[in-house]
Amino acid sequence: MLCAINQTVLEIFWCILFWLLQAAHCMVHPVPPRNFTLPCVLLNETFLSPFSAGSWSGLRRELGTPKTKSLMNEESFLCCLWSASNIGCSLYRASMQARKFIPSEINISAPQQIDWSWNVECRIRGKLDLLVCNLQLLKLDLRDDLKVNLLYSESELSQGAASTSSLQGTVRVARCDCREQDTCECPVASPSLNHTYLLWLEMVAGGTALGSPPMSLQPTDIVKPEAPVNLQLELAERGQVKLCWSSPVLLPFPLQHQVRISAPPGHGECQMLQVALETSVAIDSALLDSPSSVQVRSRNLRGPGFWSDWSTPYNPTLGAQVLYFPPKTLTSAGSNISFLCIYKNKSKPVEAQEVVWWLNLAEEIPASQYSLVNNRVSKVTLFNLKATKPRGSFFYNALYCCHQSRECHHRYAELYVVDMDFNISCETDGYLTKMTCRWSANPTTLLLGSLQLRYYRSQIYCSDFPSPSPNSEVKECHLQRNHSYECTFQPIFLLSGYTMWIEFEHFLGTLESSPTCVIPADVVKPLPPSNVGAELTRNVGLLNVSWTKPVFANRDLTFQIRWNAGNREGIPWQLYEVPNSTGSSAVIKVEQLCVEYVVQVRCRELDGSGFWSDWSRAARTLVQDIRAPLHGPEFWRIISEDPARKQRNVTLVWKPLMENHSLCSVSRYIIKHQIPGNPSWEEYVDHGTTWSFPWIEPTHTITILAMNSVGISAVNSNLTLSQQMSTVDAVQSLSAYLVNSTCVVVVWTLSPHIPEVTSFVIEWKNLNKEEEMKWLRVPPNLRKYFIYDHFILIEKYQFSLYPVFAGGVGKARATDQFAEGGFETGNNGSLHVVLPIVFSTSVLLLGALLVSHPRMKKLFWEDVPNPKNCSWAQGVNFHSLFILVWDLMDLMDLCGTNPKFRAHMSPTASLG
Repeated sequence: MLCAINQTVLEIFWCILFWLLQAAHCMVHPVPPRNFTLPCVLLNETFLSPFSAGSWSGLRRELGTPKTKSLMNEESFLCCLWSASNIGCSLYRASMQARKFIPSEINISAPQQIDWSWNVECRIRGKLDLLVCNLQLLKLDLRDDLKVNLLYSESELSQGAASTSSLQGTVRVARCDCREQDTCECPVASPSLNHTYLLWLEMVAGGTALGSPPMSLQPTDIVKPEAPVNLQLELAERGQVKLCWSSPVLLPFPLQHQVRISAPPGHGECQMLQVALETSVAIDSALLDSPSSVQVRSRNLRGPGFWSDWSTPYNPTLGAQVLYFPPKTLTSAGSNISFLCIYKNKSKPVEAQEVVWWLNLAEEIPASQYSLVNNRVSKVTLFNLKATKPRGSFFYNALYCCHQSRECHHRYAELYVVDMDFNISCETDGYLTKMTCRWSANPTTLLLGSLQLRYYRSQIYCSDFPSPSPNSEVKECHLQRNHSYECTFQPIFLLSGYTMWIEFEHFLGTLESSPTCVIPADVVKPLPPSNVGAELTRNVGLLNVSWTKPVFANRDLTFQIRWNAGNREGIPWQLYEVPNSTGSSAVIKVEQLCVEYVVQVRCRELDGSGFWSDWSRAARTLVQDIRAPLHGPEFWRIISEDPARKQRNVTLVWKPLMENHSLCSVSRYIIKHQIPGNPSWEEYVDHGTTWSFPWIEPTHTITILAMNSVGISAVNSNLTLSQQMSTVDAVQSLSAYLVNSTCVVVVWTLSPHIPEVTSFVIEWKNLNKEEEMKWLRVPPNLRKYFIYDHFILIEKYQFSLYPVFAGGVGKARATDQFAEGGFETGNNGSLHVVLPIVFSTSVLLLGALLVSHPRMKKLFWEDVPNPKNCSWAQGVNFHSLFILVWDLMDLMDLCGTNPKFRAHMSPTASLG
């Protein structure tokens, strides 16, 4: 209690001391916003002697020279008692006892010349870059040698609390220009509106020093704004007409405005409308039809200040040919919007029911979308808007209000429609440390304005109906190459709800997409399973897959397996859903046992939220042999003789075993040799399907076996080479008939009384090209066989038939030309029938070429029949046909006259 009383007494003591100190200073009085009279006192040496000697005595030497000077002693100021009736000034020391002066007690210590008073008015022009004080001397002609300076200093105190004690730092000097006889102008550049100015006048006239008492000035109280500009008429939301304007300079305080409507002579008096804050006012629509003049001026709303000059007169009738509301607007795709319009046909008003609406002057809007606001204002509503497509440099749709006679004014309303349908997708990484969100933007949208993602985070989970929040933040996103954006949140709160939306900024305003809320724990993309293994069970056809669950997975997972048999391009992946989510292995039944399987595994959260992980690293099965090959390969021999050396070499050729015969592979082939009376021996072929050796003995038996990791083939074919049997002429005749370009039938007859034939071997090769000989084995009971291969009609082929006996290979019968005529099954494709057809076709094609080259190109390259879809074209070799046509053209000497045709018909040209 005692402490509280002591504290109260101490506070009272400091307050009294403060007021005593304040009273000991020369108070500064504010300058009114209008012109006022400021007294000036004659200062002589006698008057200055009791005070600081150097302060005023050097003034006559310094006036007009420096721009700044050191702060003078406070006792040098001329103090005055200001009142509404008079101004009394007296010399005053700061050391004098503080007391209140009253007019009857004022001691005039210095001579005072009332006739040397100044009429002062200070203003700050509307650009806020110059403070000008205009001085006018009352009742006295100025001398030619008059020099006037305005001294000033800035203070952060309010205007009422300013005193000579608030002067700190240096005093600045503004030189006054006294060009005219009785006026001076004192400019102060770059005034600060946030400070109080303390200023006074010092002057020298004919060697006489004059001084004024200190004054305080608040710049915001003396601002004269610039005259309003851009007067124009606008149509308001409810169909009323508004007069709008703007201030040329943005001021740091609100303005009030006056609108003066001057009627023409004989049409009434002027109207004066008062407006605060707003830069528009509703006016009578009758002004649109009368030649009135409108002007606006502005002034500080809260301070005294000065009225600006009146704006340039504006004639409403000239700006009211057509008015729209809104004149420009921004909206999102899918929304509905309405426009209002007032239309004048030159000087004649147009009734609203006579107005029609056009979009881009190309599409008339149906009248069912019109409505009337009043007899002058028409309204149209556009439904389910589509996003604006840029047309050259125009990024908006132009809406025209026209007369029903299809007469339109050049003015139009601008409609910007932006697609705000953004799909924001987020995923949390498998380490649960960051969340990445992605969203795509239409390139057209990027041309119209800027996009940014805004978000805010809830403490836990998401709201049922997410909405934008004023406390949102902007997330930095990076534009990708595919016009998509990517944003990363790190660190994250797994159970918090992140509400986010896309904000589109345009010069007409801002649009927001529908907000979406994401919980990081619900959008996790787990790490892929690791340690994936795959093994194929032998003889059973079961694919065993195992894996290790990913780390950092805090929820149950479900797994998928995909596999590919053979790992070849074009073979689709097979997908398998693992039914047991708690396990880490699966068994899949497969059909093929002799192929390599490529296996991958991925996972996602069991409840269906989040994303599938990436596929794991591929695991591959090993191809293992299931059993020994079923039988050895079929083989044949090619004998080459060297008469000079009297040596014969035998080359064995065989066809590799298929997988279903080898189950699953063949690691090597074993060639077993047997000579009568000698022990057998074996040779091994690890790579390739040929083997050569010299044939010396009269009889030599060959057996080829196939071997893999399980065993050796049990059923194998033999071939005996016998010099004696090679002279047996068992084939009496051999003929080859061309069926088509892919089929040749070989027909033969046997001589009577021959040994039993075990099989036949047919050989054929192209004699015009160096190609390998081809062969195939034929059962012994056949006398006719169809060979399917690629045969060129104009090439020459040789066909040979070998009878194979148990004791060796007999003598071959050969033919190198196709037989004419038919065989017992009919002759529908022999060469003598095909060639005339080909020749006729070539003549028709050449005729088409001469008539029309484009038609020829279409005929050759677009109308070539597809054998898959055309039954008569199956088996026809069109490449060979074109080669034949080419040769015929060479004969007819047409190629040189048409190089384009030669280029199209070249045998090396692609047939498409």
